[in-house]
Amino acid sequence: MEFLFASGVGVLTAAGLYLVLRLRTFPVIIGASLLTYAVNLFLFASGRLTIGAPPVLMDGVTRYSDPLPQALVLTAIVISFGMTAVVVVIALGAYLGADDDHVNDPQESDSEDRA
Repeated sequence: MEFLFASGVGVLTAAGLYLVLRLRTFPVIIGASLLTYAVNLFLFASGRLTIGAPPVLMDGVTRYSDPLPQALVLTAIVISFGMTAVVVVIALGAYLGADDDHVNDPQESDSEDRA
């Protein structure tokens, strides 16, 4: 189970980094979302993966799961949703203003084309 989670975090991180390094706005947004999913899985796995254990202490229970990583992941989901919405609006504004969705600076590409 731990190997599956570690592999999932690794794949999401690698795909997210690849997409963030692209020169278009939409893959950058998707890559940032994948990175937040990877961080959420990492935070969730940091509380020890226990199956069938209650998240809070109860009478007579010796094994339980830690509720703090679950609360952190829930908070991170809400924050990442809000930040994704902000980034999408900024990217849409940049696209509508320049009629292009390249991430790089257009002044640099103009000077390179002339040389």
